[in-house]
Amino acid sequence: MPVVKFIKEKKEIEVPVGANLRREALKAGINLYASGEGILAAFQQAVANCHGLGQCGRCRVKILKGMENTAPMGLVERTHFKCPVPTPVTPLALDPVPRLAYIGNEDTMRLACCTTVTGDIEVETTPEMNLFGENFFS
Repeated sequence: MPVVKFIKEKKEIEVPVGANLRREALKAGINLYASGEGILAAFQQAVANCHGLGQCGRCRVKILKGMENTAPMGLVERTHFKCPVPTPVTPLALDPVPRLAYIGNEDTMRLACCTTVTGDIEVETTPEMNLFGENFFS
């Protein structure tokens, strides 16, 4: 059985071949969603979360090792990361952050809800974003 290693959480889980990364992570108690505390977090979880339909982009993860051990990116995932506006494929994708997070991480960024695990991988949950690029003038 493939092993998924979550770097930030320092946790490894065994998953069946062909398992959905989001589903298995949530079963293991791993939080894939970056959110605050209190009412804002509850709002984000209830309203701004597509619950695994590939629409919101909040379950984005970085595959640090073993990208070849995941299924290729599907239409929903490609559209979500590469189109700047909501489309018929991703009608709820109002948040530009997933597209911005994808820049510079094209080879490693995935949506956990759209990722099928076929072998051992290492995953970074809630990856950091650099919205300002390199500071070339300092």
